[in-house]
Formats: sequence, structure tokens, C-alpha cells
Amino acid sequence: MAGTSKEQAIDATLHHIVLVGGTPAEWAELSEDAWTRRMAELGKVAEHVGAAFLVLRPYGADPDGAAVVRRDVVGSCVVVAAPQADGRARLVEIVERLRRDGVPIDETSLGAALNAPATADPDLVVVLGADHRLPPSLVWELAYSELVFVDVAWADLQPAHLERAVDAFTHRHRRFGGLD
Repeated sequence: MAGTSKEQAIDATLHHIVLVGGTPAEWAELSEDAWTRRMAELGKVAEHVGAAFLVLRPYGADPDGAAVVRRDVVGSCVVVAAPQADGRARLVEIVERLRRDGVPIDETSLGAALNAPATADPDLVVVLGADHRLPPSLVWELAYSELVFVDVAWADLQPAHLERAVDAFTHRHRRFGGLD
């Protein structure tokens, strides 16, 4: 059955979403059941709009490094909670891993490693909080992604917030890093 033209337009352009919110300490406060519910609910929204990947990242450093990577599949959408909040440290680790593995370090290999498990740069980055601060977890993702800020706390995040961010995304003219 064919979807609406809006759903088809989203499906054609929205494959990878990154959502940044909460601190590692706030992430640690969520029980396993709460994580399961949150990933399933957000994954349903992402899957409904045609996204193949939804990556959750915290806002701020994890001094203990104790956060756990979580992964689930919701319909046809892979949902990953990736706790490494420092994008610069993540970039350095990936460069070191590529060098160690003998992989040429170029835009293609860096992009593939930084976006994994997704297969392309994010189309949409949703940042929880005020629009005057960019998360330190994003380095690579900002180059060609649309940013939508949602002024809501991590603890209060609901699927409707992601739905509104996707709706804002669909009403934009994407320039893919261009200025005009």
C-alpha cells in the first residue's frame, strides 16, 4: 500500500537520525526496562518516517567510561545508544584504529567508521536543549546534517518530540553543507 506524499518525501531523504541528549550520568539513571522502552518508542518513530538508523548520544563527557552501548532493531530501523560523548576522542580513536588496521585514512574510511553502524552521514541531528550550544559528541555529523533543537530535558523526552523534530526537518530546504 502506498504511503502519503509526505511519507514518501521523508522516506526518500531521511535515512539516518542522530539524537543527542542527556548526560552520561542521566543515562546511567535509566533502568534497563526504561532503556528498552525508550529505544523501542523512539525507534518506532524513526522507522515510521523511513529511517534505517537512529543513534542516541549523550551530551557531555563520561568521566568513568562506564556507560554501556545498547543496540536494538525496531522494525527496519537499527537503534543504537552510543555513550561516547566526546566527538574529538571518538575521532582520534577511529583514526588510531584505522591506522592500526592498515586502512587508508581518507574521507570515505573516516565517514564509514564514524557513522557506523549507519551507512551514510546523518540527515538529521536532533539536539535536546537550548539552541545556543552544540554537543561535544558531534564532530563529523555536523558537516551535512540538518540540526533541529528541541528544548526538552532528557528525562522528559517523549516520542512526540522526535516526531516534531522530523516534521521540522521535512519543511526545510536542505543545502547539504552549502551556504545559499
